Order: sequence, then C-alpha cells, then structure tokens
Amino acid sequence: MIRYVSKRLLFMIPLLLGITIICFTVMHLAPGSPTDMETQMNPRASAEAKERLMALYDLDKPLHVQYWLWLKKIAVLDLGTSFSQDRRPVDRKILERLPITILLNLLSMGLILAVAIPLGVLSAVRQDSWFDRLAGIFVFVGFAVPTFWLALLLMILFGVELGWLPISGIRSLNYEYMTPGAALWDLLKHLILPVGLSAFGGLAGLSRYMRSNMLEVIRQDYILTARAKGLRERTVIYKHALRNALLPVITILGLSVPGLIGGSVIFETIFAIPGMGQLFYMSVMSRDYPVVMGILLIGAVLTLLGNLLADVSYALADPRIRVS
Repeated sequence: MIRYVSKRLLFMIPLLLGITIICFTVMHLAPGSPTDMETQMNPRASAEAKERLMALYDLDKPLHVQYWLWLKKIAVLDLGTSFSQDRRPVDRKILERLPITILLNLLSMGLILAVAIPLGVLSAVRQDSWFDRLAGIFVFVGFAVPTFWLALLLMILFGVELGWLPISGIRSLNYEYMTPGAALWDLLKHLILPVGLSAFGGLAGLSRYMRSNMLEVIRQDYILTARAKGLRERTVIYKHALRNALLPVITILGLSVPGLIGGSVIFETIFAIPGMGQLFYMSVMSRDYPVVMGILLIGAVLTLLGNLLADVSYALADPRIRVS
C-alpha cells in the first residue's frame, strides 16, 4: 500500500504541472488586463503609466517567461503578491478564506454521504415500491433544477418572506456579543441554505448510483447463499452487499471533489460568503492573475488528493486490489 501511494504522489507532480500550464495559458488568453481597472477607468492615466504597470507586474514579458517566473516562486512555496490595490501576499488572502470553503465542502460531503447511501440502499431493497418511486422523483428533480435558481427561490422564501434563515454572510453583525450557544446556532442558521443547496445535486446523483450498485450486488450468487444459510436480512444487506456496492461509489465520490470546489464559487457569491470561491470570482473579474493561479493551484491539489483518497479507500474496501 505504501508503494502504491508513493507512486501516485509522484505521478501527481507532472499532472499538476500540466494543469497549471493549461490554466495559466487560458487565463492570459481571456480578454482584459490587470491594468485596465487602474488605467481605463482613470482619465488621467497615460499610455506611459500603463506600460509602467505592465512592467511592474511582469506582463510585458513573453507568456512562457511569465509562467517560468511564477513557477520559480511556487517551487519555494511563494504564491506571489496580489495585483489588487492592497498588494497583499496571495497566500495570506487565500488562507483567510480557505477554512470557510473547506468547512462548507466537508459539511456538503458529509450530508451527501449521510443521505445518499441510505436512500440508495432503501430504494434498491424496496425496488418498485412507493418509496422507490418517490426517491426517483427526488433524483430527477435534483438533476433537472438549476441549483443557482433554486438558491434564489429559497432565499426569497426562507429569508425574505418567512424570515427564518439569513441569506448572506457566515455570521450576524452582533456575532461577537452572543453567548457560545447562540453564536453556534447563528453559524448553523447561516450554513443551512448554502450547505443544503451545495449537496443537493450530488446527493441526487450519488443516491441513484448507490441504488444501481445495490441492485446489481443483491442479485449475485453469494447473496443468495448468505440468505440460504439463514442469515438475517439486515446482516445480508448491510454486511455483505453494502460493502461491495460501495466500491464504485467511492470512486465517484472522489471525482465529485472538483464539482464541490467549483460549486463554492457559485454559492459563496450568491450568499456573500467570504470564502475562497468568492475571492476567486472577484479575482477573475479584476484579472488578478496571482490570486487566480493560487486558488486554481490549491483546487488542483485538493482534487488530486481527493482522487488519491478515493483510490486508497477503494483498496481498503476491496482486499483484492491491495494484493494486485
């Protein structure tokens, strides 16, 4: 197992390098420049001032030279300095917002696992029942409804009309003056809508995969043998069938990490949550290349680690993979 993980970690290096090359190239091909906000919006800015800004940001150099300069900084774990007016280090700007994004993604992933797996198992065990049909309707709705549109509807319903849940931010203005219990409840209320909506699409898809895998597994001969031995149905389903049905789901779960990270950009922008997704959106709009590349690099690393974790979990769940 250690040898397998070591090989995967080494393989991640060229893969990560390729991802950064593609992202760096595509980002610089997009229209607009980091100097536009300071020159085009300022009538007093001259062409000479724009050239000086381009030289300050190293944007006057060829694209491959810019990438090489950025790569040398990354090699010493330096993400560079933001092009924004505060000129703050990129790593500090990201570290301030990264915990919130990780918290949202972990809660979304936990909600997906806690609901999708039991829902898929029960749908398979009770195939063609009313429960299975209701679950199927829920899945189709989850696939069909755009989550950003649903987010706006729920914000109007629960935030504006009913006033039950806050619709922006991660905490209230008087958060510092609350008791610990009230502060925790305030944080939970702010997280209900973004976490629930972030998990909605993944929950629908994963429950359908789980149902399909369970239906395939419970028709195998060893399940019939287990039942013929007189084992309880609960033991057959949750001890013998579920473990084998989880194998493809583990892989799909690892591949869903990029979707959760990408979804953070949408939900953090809609709900005004000061996370990494909101920072990424604002940086793209202002063409803040160092911040954009820093966030893309962290997202790529988290995605590759998620896939590695899925492969390791796959091997732990199926001993045959460890032997091979």
